[in-house]
Amino acid sequence: MNERQENKLGVMPIAKLLAVMSVPMMISMFIQALYNVVDSMFVAKMSEKALAAVSIAYPMQNVIIAIGVGTGVGIMALVPKSLGRGDRETANRAANVQLFLAFCYSIIFVFAGLFLSEKFYRVQTNDPEIVENGVQYLRIVCVFSVGAFFAQNLEKLLVSRGSSTLSMISQAAGAVLNIILDPLLIFGIGPFPTLGVTGAAIATVLGQVFAAILAFFFNLRLKDEIRFSFRHILPSVKVIKNIYAVGIPSMLTVGLSSAMTYSINQIFLAIGTTATAAFGIWIKLQSFGFMPVFGMNNGSIAILSYNYGANKMDRVKKTLSLAMKVGISVSALVMVLYMMFAHGLLSMFSATENMYIIGMRAIRICSISMPFGACTVIFSSAFQSLGRSRYTLLINSCRQLFVLVPTAWLLSLLGDIGVIWFAFPIAEMITMLLAAFIGIRLIKSLSREPEMPK
Repeated sequence: MNERQENKLGVMPIAKLLAVMSVPMMISMFIQALYNVVDSMFVAKMSEKALAAVSIAYPMQNVIIAIGVGTGVGIMALVPKSLGRGDRETANRAANVQLFLAFCYSIIFVFAGLFLSEKFYRVQTNDPEIVENGVQYLRIVCVFSVGAFFAQNLEKLLVSRGSSTLSMISQAAGAVLNIILDPLLIFGIGPFPTLGVTGAAIATVLGQVFAAILAFFFNLRLKDEIRFSFRHILPSVKVIKNIYAVGIPSMLTVGLSSAMTYSINQIFLAIGTTATAAFGIWIKLQSFGFMPVFGMNNGSIAILSYNYGANKMDRVKKTLSLAMKVGISVSALVMVLYMMFAHGLLSMFSATENMYIIGMRAIRICSISMPFGACTVIFSSAFQSLGRSRYTLLINSCRQLFVLVPTAWLLSLLGDIGVIWFAFPIAEMITMLLAAFIGIRLIKSLSREPEMPK
């Protein structure tokens, strides 16, 4: 990182810096979330069971995302922190080792896709149409996951080097390609064959590969101390340990979403495919609504990590405070919009009459959880940046699994589908209180100890 970029992370006014680092990430993640929504919209036009098949695949897809994002977040915390401390050797090794890790992940998921996809579906449902469509979709996504892993890691490396705009361009380009290819490959428009759910999977992996290629090219073009080399690409125990110190809690945090989705799917599958499809729609809408918060977090992690490494704790606290205000305000606006336009949102997914009955209530109730969830997510990312990843894991375990799933199961015993949706705001409120309690204590400790150990 050159002197100009060091000054940007350590000197630029926080409000301007957070905007410069976060707005490009928000835009790119909006587009990424949009293509996930568009993917489901096109699949829903085939049939409700096709939508259910893609929804059931989400936990396994989320494992891929969890590993990629977790490693990327570890890179995004380690590289700027090392540069802030003047340790350019560690920063260089981290940037290179992540390429080796991404390759290893890809090999593992080739075997997972080939040998576990059908088993994954058959333990959840016996519906032959759902199983057939789902296995086709999941097998392609797993076997060709190389693009997903390299894209996640290389895009996060761009952010850690102070180039969030280039990260935005690579993510957005992959997402746009996916959106373009979806209808062409699903419905066989023009010279393209009609591939159905298989076409949706192919569009997804091609978009990821394109994003990875662009991100790699952009990283090569940056003029700073980071260089790709065979000398640094082989594993370093120290570097991998530092990456995973932050990355594993992130992996588990995102992975918990897979466990949550799988568990909630089991509750809804016992009720019917319509409820399962409605839950899949909400997961897409929730992800889309949280994109401003996730984008801001990706930008703020580099800021927090750099200034923590440089012992500039006033800037750390100002960044966290501003991120919290913006995140809660934006997610509250999303909540209001979702409540107002629930019917229109469902119409985008070719909803049946029964889907409207179940889905409108689901969206309006679940939307209540958005501001509480934003607060929790921001605290979680701050804990990671400040070396308190154990708090992140604790909070997100409660949020995604240990509070939400038991609450949903207990509410399901009442026999009313509509009541189950209250589990989402209940879980978010409880975990927000826990996150706030831990966060306030941490802020006080930072105030008492302005010189954090390096």
